[in-house]
Amino acid sequence: MRTYNFILIPFLICILFNTCSSKKEISKKNIDTDNTLNQQAVNNKENLIYYNESLKKNIKTILCHKIEDELSLPIINLNSNEKLQVSFDDLQANIKDYYFTIIHCNADWTRSDLMLTEYLFGFGEEPITNYEFSFNTIQKYTHYQFEFPTVDFKPLISGNYIFKIYEKGGETIAYRRFMVLETKLNIKANVKRSTHPEYRNSKHEIELLIQHPTLNVANPFSDIKIHIKQNNRDDNAITNITPLFVKNNELIYDYNENKFWGNNEFRHFDITSLRYQSDRIRKIELDSISNNVYLFHDIKKSFNLYSIEPDINGKYLIKSQEGWKSSIEADYTNVNFTIPMDYVSYGDLYIFGELSDWKINKNYKLNYNFSKKQYEGSVLLKQGYYNYHYVLNDTTTKRIDVSFIEGTHYQTRNDYFIYVYHRSIGDRYDSFVGFIKTSSKELF
Repeated sequence: MRTYNFILIPFLICILFNTCSSKKEISKKNIDTDNTLNQQAVNNKENLIYYNESLKKNIKTILCHKIEDELSLPIINLNSNEKLQVSFDDLQANIKDYYFTIIHCNADWTRSDLMLTEYLFGFGEEPITNYEFSFNTIQKYTHYQFEFPTVDFKPLISGNYIFKIYEKGGETIAYRRFMVLETKLNIKANVKRSTHPEYRNSKHEIELLIQHPTLNVANPFSDIKIHIKQNNRDDNAITNITPLFVKNNELIYDYNENKFWGNNEFRHFDITSLRYQSDRIRKIELDSISNNVYLFHDIKKSFNLYSIEPDINGKYLIKSQEGWKSSIEADYTNVNFTIPMDYVSYGDLYIFGELSDWKINKNYKLNYNFSKKQYEGSVLLKQGYYNYHYVLNDTTTKRIDVSFIEGTHYQTRNDYFIYVYHRSIGDRYDSFVGFIKTSSKELF
């Protein structure tokens, strides 16, 4: 019996040792797998381009602008007293613990390599404590609002930034872009008719001169990055251009390839009041459940001559004529669009403008009614004044085509925004060092 125990005990110890070794090996494999997945997630996050967008259906009307100027771009000067105001509505109409933080980005709106403490003064997040419930509206919502920067929460360097808004312990609900400018150079820009005979009546051309007497630019072909945007759209922005001439602290970008389609003036509708029909409203239906606005049929204008129409270049303004405080007294309504035309087999039609965050958005897609031979769509919008275009998402050319529906003319009054970034060898981020806004209104 003693001999049997003497043999059994070492055998059991051996089995236990092998089992532990196997568990350690399995655990190590799991850790390695987790690390690989985490690294892949980090890599994907680094390559992510941040856009203005709402990630939840219940989050609507996200605004980001300078205080008291709702049509302004969200750009503030570094170490200034300028402030941004960010607001949004939650249609679930209850109280939630929303927070925000900021993310520093490169010129192409991908995340920079900087740590939070390198670009932000303060804690890593701020609670959004300013909220109000909607008043006297059919669609109930909670309106949230915050200002930035504050004494205890502000950016330390210039560049592109993202507001990341999220629920405490939950998912991200929205992203919003803003920029911090530290002017270190001068920009001169001119918009003119295209010098190419073929596009003389349909395109705009941008001339650009940069003067940098106080900024050391070692290599102007790689250190300086320029983004030119028409009405602040991203899809047709001109980037990655290099100077044609370099002389005496001046960079000349006199390309005849810096061209944009002129397109056409924006269409508009006014739903600041739901008690009467403005010039673009055909019918208003109100009940205890929802509001519905029906616009007059739009027409395809691709072959029409240019005509002057006042617009705000694709933006929108929240306003309720019957309320004292539009932010909480403006109601939501379903706006119905129709445009009679033949079916397009090589793409889809969308409503396009700042209301769609200047991108193809499935919520703004139009469906074709074959019996009525027209495109139709309905969009839930807050009361206000809106600009919009119809665009074709062309599946053959892979581009957003405005001229297909709207036409294109050199007389069209567009705003052009020029952003200049600087990064020398050894720098770890793109500094935002120059900005200018110009217009094509003088061409008419």
